[in-house]
Amino acid sequence: MRLRPAAFLSVLVAASLVLVGCTGDVDLDTEPTTFATTPAAQAVAVAQAPVNPTTLFASSDPTELALNASRTFFASAQVAVLAPAGDQPDTVRAASIAMTLGVPVLLAGADDAALDAELLRLGVGTIVPVGAVPLDGIDTTSLTVQPAPADTADLSALLGLDLADAPTAAQGQEVPALAALAGGQVFTTSDQAALNTTPPAASGQMPVTEPAEQVQGTVAVADGDPAQSAAVGTARAAGAQVVIVSGDPRASADAVTRLGEAGATSIVGLGTTFGDEAQFAWRTATAATGVQLPGGGQLVFPGKRYVALYGSPHTASLGVLGEQGVDATVQRAADTAAPYQALTPDTVIPALEIIVTVGTGGAGEDGNYSEEWGVEGFIPLIEAAQAAGQYVVLDLQPGRSSFLDQIKLYESLLQYPNVGVALDPEWRLGPNQVHLVQNGHVGIDEVNSVVTYLADFVQANHLPQKLIIMHQFQLRMIDGRERLDTSRTEVALLIHADGQGSQGAKADTWDALHVGAPAGVYWGWKNFIDEDVPMLTPEQTYQVVPIPDFVSYQ
Repeated sequence: MRLRPAAFLSVLVAASLVLVGCTGDVDLDTEPTTFATTPAAQAVAVAQAPVNPTTLFASSDPTELALNASRTFFASAQVAVLAPAGDQPDTVRAASIAMTLGVPVLLAGADDAALDAELLRLGVGTIVPVGAVPLDGIDTTSLTVQPAPADTADLSALLGLDLADAPTAAQGQEVPALAALAGGQVFTTSDQAALNTTPPAASGQMPVTEPAEQVQGTVAVADGDPAQSAAVGTARAAGAQVVIVSGDPRASADAVTRLGEAGATSIVGLGTTFGDEAQFAWRTATAATGVQLPGGGQLVFPGKRYVALYGSPHTASLGVLGEQGVDATVQRAADTAAPYQALTPDTVIPALEIIVTVGTGGAGEDGNYSEEWGVEGFIPLIEAAQAAGQYVVLDLQPGRSSFLDQIKLYESLLQYPNVGVALDPEWRLGPNQVHLVQNGHVGIDEVNSVVTYLADFVQANHLPQKLIIMHQFQLRMIDGRERLDTSRTEVALLIHADGQGSQGAKADTWDALHVGAPAGVYWGWKNFIDEDVPMLTPEQTYQVVPIPDFVSYQ
């Protein structure tokens, strides 16, 4: 049997009177005892921040989601709003009512044992059913039942709140509608079946309450499934902000902005599109930095294409990137990319592919046939590109060193969110090889070590996705390419067709490289200004099939 606090107090007073009457040496007070006619108002609920920095409820069961949200966001509640499980119009209206009251909304008729346990945990004394809520499955012995009137004015009078009608939420858009609902608004229902249902009988009176203190720094990320309506109502009732995004939150510029502005100390996920708990944790933590890649969001692709200048700022002999100073290079990249925008609905991003290590004819002091230029010499160009909304790729020609060893030399540059890497196997030598005698090559295990390292680096530092380019113009340049690790969503992988010469030969190379290529990779094309016969125009470049995702000029 469940006893409400007021009922328990009455029992206690009665017991005290009996005890006093049984003692013969106690003077009885003959003056009448005065009790307050109106009980003191208490907070209608006690909201709480989630225990963990990130929590994921990967469910599509409305009742389960509602229970989990209540357990997560509320320590206690004098009042709870109930809706019938399976009745979406009543659920959405109940969620909006719960938001105005600042209390949980729960669903009856599906898992009433869990519902009953949650009402007990919360210490609920009054329930507000919305619609024909079945109450036979829960213990209502000491519960006050105050059905929500269909008329908003009557509902205002019952709850002691100044409420206003909000238009009925469109089918399938209930969660976004709840997330955007203004304070003091409740949804009406145009569902005739809902209007004709009989609510439970009323009992008792609404308690006198004060608004609950809401939590700060908490965000609920929901993928918009209507099954989340009650859970979203509870989250908002507790004070959480609600961000609607399906799948990877890094893909949405709006979600990244909102999570960044929220300053969230805890994030709760509602839905089945966010991956597992570990993926949800690091992806939302990354999105919460608010850092955007050029073109918006934190993913390199899709919806974006890149047009890049290739070369080194240290010499003009390696490509057009080094033919002018920093500011002029950034402007030239913008001018080179501009004609492409009219040719695609995607966003075209100007880019710079900067050679940071270059293959050499001599072994050098370290014996690796590669010159590693200092980090400091690239910072002005990287920061100018970042300020201009351009992407940067660090090109590596490791000689007898390894790609992984050289990448680690430039970790400080990889901290910039708009910086990725390019692997140039043509300049990856074996132990007894030298440049220009034969073309170099790399084994897939070394490439995959770069994928693992950079993906771990991205995740650990909460950085946006990074691009890894693999240059290739012969199949033998990447041994075992079919085993490329494409499982890490911290990085985007692109194979760059790097051949020069006649357009017929380049087209043959392009087609050959696509045969047996790993699924999920993107594709790059290089236009050689002096060596191609002839060099393609932007229009002709985008007639290549498939359309290149990354075009560079050397």
